[in-house]
Amino acid sequence: MTAVVEVGARARRTREVQRGDIERFTEITGDRNPLHYDEELAARTRFGGVIVQGGVTSGLLNAVVAEDLPGPGSVFLQVDWRFLAPVRPGDHITAEVEVLTARTDKPIATLRTTITNQDGVVVLDGTAVVYREPLA
Repeated sequence: MTAVVEVGARARRTREVQRGDIERFTEITGDRNPLHYDEELAARTRFGGVIVQGGVTSGLLNAVVAEDLPGPGSVFLQVDWRFLAPVRPGDHITAEVEVLTARTDKPIATLRTTITNQDGVVVLDGTAVVYREPLA
């Protein structure tokens, strides 16, 4: 974000969410919510089946921010995300960021953050403030 991040710049990444993502996220966090594992129970809920953890979904935004825009050295300072629809194993999700504002006095930017599924349904929407540590 030194001088290269400009308002309006965009980046995106797409990936298929897999059942193994649920298991790996559980290994890291301990989140064993039955909505992520119990097919029978999850089928009887408003979700109609197993869903992946929100951290798996939002994690794709971490990759876009850290790897693409603003890029290496970037960290989240603040996020304001709404989870609007469930994500299931087998879904293809696309995370997109757009620079809304970029400070000129510090390497800080505000991003629009959106994740959609393969059907174009917005599953996550919101904003994030990011700082980019200048890397030598």
